[in-house]
Amino acid sequence: MIQRLLVANRGEIALRIIRACREARIESVAVFSEADARAPHVGAADRAVHIGPSPAGESYLSVRKIVDAARTSGADAVHPGYGFLSENPALAGACADAKLTFIGPPADVIARMGSKIGARRLMERAGVPVVPGATPADQSDNGIVTAIERVGLPALVKASAGGGGKGMRAIRTIEEAYEAVPAARREAHSAFGDDTLYVERLIERPRHIEVQVFADAHDHVVHLFERECSVQRRHQKIVEETPAPGITPEMRARLGDAAVAAARAAGYRNAGTVEFLVDGSGDSAQFFFLEMNTRLQVEHPVTEAVVGVDLVRAQLAVAGGAPLPWTQEALSQRGHSIECRVYAEDPDEDFLPQSGRILLYREPSGTGIRVDSGVAEGSEISVHYDPLIAKLIAFAETRDAAIDRAASALTRYPILGLRTNVAFLCAILGHPAFRAGTVDTAFVEERIAELRDTKEPTDAAQAAASFWKPPAPPAAATRVERDPWATLERWGR
Repeated sequence: MIQRLLVANRGEIALRIIRACREARIESVAVFSEADARAPHVGAADRAVHIGPSPAGESYLSVRKIVDAARTSGADAVHPGYGFLSENPALAGACADAKLTFIGPPADVIARMGSKIGARRLMERAGVPVVPGATPADQSDNGIVTAIERVGLPALVKASAGGGGKGMRAIRTIEEAYEAVPAARREAHSAFGDDTLYVERLIERPRHIEVQVFADAHDHVVHLFERECSVQRRHQKIVEETPAPGITPEMRARLGDAAVAAARAAGYRNAGTVEFLVDGSGDSAQFFFLEMNTRLQVEHPVTEAVVGVDLVRAQLAVAGGAPLPWTQEALSQRGHSIECRVYAEDPDEDFLPQSGRILLYREPSGTGIRVDSGVAEGSEISVHYDPLIAKLIAFAETRDAAIDRAASALTRYPILGLRTNVAFLCAILGHPAFRAGTVDTAFVEERIAELRDTKEPTDAAQAAASFWKPPAPPAAATRVERDPWATLERWGR
C-alpha cells in the first residue's frame, strides 16, 4: 500500500491527484517552482517541496530534483500526472532505482511506445491496423522523399519522438517535400532532441478516436470505451466527449479489442490510452493505430462520468499491487459527457497564449457540472507553462442535453484579467456540424472565421460586472435609543 505520494506536476492535474490521495487516506506531497509558490496545489497537499526556478527545465522537468524531493519528503511513490515527465522513461527508471513506486507503466514500456516508429512495428506484429507508411533506413532528406514517393501522395512526414503536431508536415506534391522535410527535421530536433522521421499516408478528414485502457500486474487488461477527440486547434484537443457520436456497437467492440491487443503487446501496466484515426462511418469504417499515450489523459473525466469509475483512485490501487477493480463485463456506458478545455489564449490572434494575473474568477456549478481547475482568483498565469486554466465537464442523460448543459455553464464562467477561449468554446458547441456529431480533425481549421466571429450568448465581461459592483458607502450613523447590552439580563431569567 502506498503511504505517501509525491505529485510530480502542477495545476489542475496535481489537485486532481491530491484529491484522490485524500479520499484514499494517502499523504500527498506537492512540488513547486518559484512561479508556483502560492499556487492552489501547494496549499492543498499535506506537504510541499520547492524544486527550483520558474523555467520547467530547471524544476518540473528535472528527474533528479523530482526524485530528490521524493526522498527528502519521505514519499514512497510518485505520480507524474500528464505532460512534463509523465512519458519520460528516465523518471520511471529513476523511481525504480530509488525504490519508489511509479504510478504508470515500467520505463521499458514507456520507451517502447514513445518511439512512433517502434510502436508502429509492434502494432503490426500484434495485428493492430496501422496507417500505411514507411520508416526509411536512409534518414537523409532524399531518403525521406523517396519514402514519400513509395507510400504515395498525399502523405505525412512525422517525427518519431513527436507529439502535439511538432515535426509534422502534410505533403501533397513532391515539390513541397523538398522544403517540408528539412523543416520537419529542424522542428523535431528542436522540440524533442531527435530528428528521426517517418512517413505515413495522409488520411483526409479522419476522426481522432481514442480508447482508454487499464492493465494490472495480474494479466488483466480492460478497455473503458472510446472518446471523441477530433475538435482540435493546432493539433491540440479542446473539446472531447464520450460516447463518440456515430460509433456503432460493432465498431466500438472492434476498437476496444484492438486497444486491448495493443496494451497486451506493449506489456502495459496502469492507465493508458490507445489513439486511432478513423476513416469513414458506420460498421464499414476503417481505423488505424496512431499512437499510445503511456499516462493519464487530460480528458479522463468524461470517461469517469459515463463509465462511473475513478481512474486516479484505480491508478493508485493498481500501482500498489492490487488487481483491477473491474472486469470487462462489469464496465458499461451510461449517459453522455463533454469536456471543454478553458485556456488563457486569444483565438483572434492564432490562439496566442496569454499570461498575467486573474483578477476575477467564478466557476459555474449545478447538476452534472464538474470543473477541474488549477487556479483561483489572483492566480498568475505564467509564461513558463501551458496556459490551461481549467476543464469544464458536463454530464447528462443524452448528448444534446450534455451540450446544452456545457454551453450554459460556459456562459456563467466569468474570468477577467486576460483573454480566454470561453467564447470560442461556446461557438463550437453551438455550431450545427458539432450538434450533428459530424466533426473531423479539420472541423476547427475549416470554420475558424465563423467560430471567431460568433460571440457567446452572455458576454463574460457583463457577467463579471455583477460581481464587481462598487462597495456601498457607509451608512450614516444613527443614535442608539437604548443600550443593547441591557437585553442580556433576560439570559439569566
